[in-house]
Amino acid sequence: MGDQRPIIIKKVKKAHHGGSHGGSWKVAYADFVTAMMAFFLLMWLVSMVSPDKKARVSNYFKYYNLFEKSGASIMDYEEPVKIQVADKNGQQNSGEASEYNTDKEGEGFQARFMESLRKEIAAKLADVQDQIIIHATENGVRVEVVDKDGSPMFPLGSSLMTDKGAKILEVIAQTLKLDNHSIAVEGHTDARVFASSNYSNWELSTARASAARLELERAGLPSYRLARVSGFASTQPLIANDPMDPRNRRISILVLK
Repeated sequence: MGDQRPIIIKKVKKAHHGGSHGGSWKVAYADFVTAMMAFFLLMWLVSMVSPDKKARVSNYFKYYNLFEKSGASIMDYEEPVKIQVADKNGQQNSGEASEYNTDKEGEGFQARFMESLRKEIAAKLADVQDQIIIHATENGVRVEVVDKDGSPMFPLGSSLMTDKGAKILEVIAQTLKLDNHSIAVEGHTDARVFASSNYSNWELSTARASAARLELERAGLPSYRLARVSGFASTQPLIANDPMDPRNRRISILVLK
């Protein structure tokens, strides 16, 4: 009688997942507890490391270069550096410069650094100390080595450093090596214009800054300490009212805070 189709009854069984939110929260909670335990373990380990070693680790990874030698181990112990300072009678007095190792991030760093450098200059560069200007800045300490008539760091138009310029940088490097602050090296020229359009004060100032960098490295300054090397041509004259003044031709070394 007519088309009789089988009646299909579908029974749907609801799965029970252990509560209104299931069991997935347990996995998330376990991950959270594990992460927190690892975090507090890391904090504890960091608190156990001396400030000296923490500074070394920070400096190592901040300036590490894959394409350069990484240098000595970051955990090597460094003895306080001995420096020789001449007193008014010319006698050499030994002094420890342990405060320059890593404990110098406070406000006293600039004063200590400038005082130490002034003593070295007075003892070893008395004949050219009027060509070295040291002053504190917002970013650190700036050391300007300027030209003067008859006593240049570089011959006019050249990036080949004179023996006198190399000697000045060698003495400055000895004080720079007493700490681990980053160094920026800048080259500046006067406003003289080159006759050739293929070479300008931009190229000259950059080449002189690079020559100064090489001289500092020859004197023992580690290359990882160098944050930047740049040339500014005549755009930042030291003697603004006289762009041709020889003191505008200078190498500027900034010890960064």
